[in-house]
Amino acid sequence: MSIFAAPGAYDRAITVFSPDGRLFQVEYALETVNRGATILGLVCREGIVLGAEEKLESKLQDSAFTWKLFPVDSHVGAAVVGLGSDARILIDQARVTCQSNRLMYDEPMDVEVLSKRIGDIKQLYTQHAGVRPFGVSIIFGGIDKSGNRLFSTDPSGTYRAYKAVTVGVGRETVEGILKAEYREDLNLDETTNLAIKSLKKALQSRDEQIRVKISRIPAATKTYQIMPDDEVEKRVKTLE
Repeated sequence: MSIFAAPGAYDRAITVFSPDGRLFQVEYALETVNRGATILGLVCREGIVLGAEEKLESKLQDSAFTWKLFPVDSHVGAAVVGLGSDARILIDQARVTCQSNRLMYDEPMDVEVLSKRIGDIKQLYTQHAGVRPFGVSIIFGGIDKSGNRLFSTDPSGTYRAYKAVTVGVGRETVEGILKAEYREDLNLDETTNLAIKSLKKALQSRDEQIRVKISRIPAATKTYQIMPDDEVEKRVKTLE
């Protein structure tokens, strides 16, 4: 008789490792993220750029509403991919964490500390029975005393720093463009155009309608701002 459980048994409980050291529920959560609409984050000398593909589920939906890009604090923004409901809970927690830090220390929160805090919450949900992992990855971008910072967190609770990062279904297309064209010495407008171009190419490769949202945090102001839709559309047409 085999000492191992029947095939598939290891994906029924989040706290059980398979014989080859895998947590299948965490891997399934990662797959949810990898099939979501593409997001990206870029660092440049003049600030941070965050971008996302966003689809309209209905012609009656408000096109100005964004559910992939969020302000977290005045100096930090986030792009999310995966389950939107899971993302909302973590974004709310990130906002509370930032405000608590301001009240306690009278200074804005470091982007890395914030990313670690959200990673800690995600990790907690990978080691307790009766719960499931958060099916969302979040890219945090912001400007703190260490400079322009960009971090990506995944459902396992891991977080890493990047100069440029993309997550989602179009990541291979976007990564190819970023590896070829991204430079740290780009200015904010050039970086914005690169983000729009990358997301546009990812959508075109899947024959989907081009609809992109962009937010930026200029180093000069350290203030999160969402780019108006008409400005994004103008840049999309210019890039054509």
